Amino acid sequence: METIQNEIMKNEKLHDKFEFRDILPEEGEQTAEIERICFPPNEACSRKMMLERVAKAPEMFLVAVDRNTGKIAGFLNGLATSETRFRDEFFIDADLYEPDGKHIMLLGLDVLPEYRGQGLATELMRRYLQREQEKERCQVTLTCLEGKIKMYEKMGFRNKGISDSVWGGEQWYDMSCRLDD
Repeated sequence: METIQNEIMKNEKLHDKFEFRDILPEEGEQTAEIERICFPPNEACSRKMMLERVAKAPEMFLVAVDRNTGKIAGFLNGLATSETRFRDEFFIDADLYEPDGKHIMLLGLDVLPEYRGQGLATELMRRYLQREQEKERCQVTLTCLEGKIKMYEKMGFRNKGISDSVWGGEQWYDMSCRLDD
């Protein structure tokens, strides 16, 4: 019971500090810069691609905006598709977006360094999964490096093993979360 109350209090504090909402068209540059900060060059989404994602699928972004500064502190973005397996082309081709797709391929979870350790990534994911479940999506899939597996398992994802992805020359793991269970 105490754990549930602690979670509720943490969520309320995050809600007080951050506004959670869809991205605005003019925030594309900001997300591209956050991506550059959060990921090494071989893994980061290019500025051009980030702007393209924002333009084609803004409803697939969830941003956390610092209420004091008005700046994005972190965000999640993905693409809906009818495909069930993650492939590297999702990172570079926003035209693969299918608005009515029942599967989500998460392309990035970014939290600026100064906002880490507050539970913001977990809250972004919780809200994103809830939102997509309400849209009657079936599954959310992502790839992550080995060091992030436990973090995503705590968020409700299951490790599906080594991914076919070779993005950035790294070894990735497929993680999935069923929304229709």
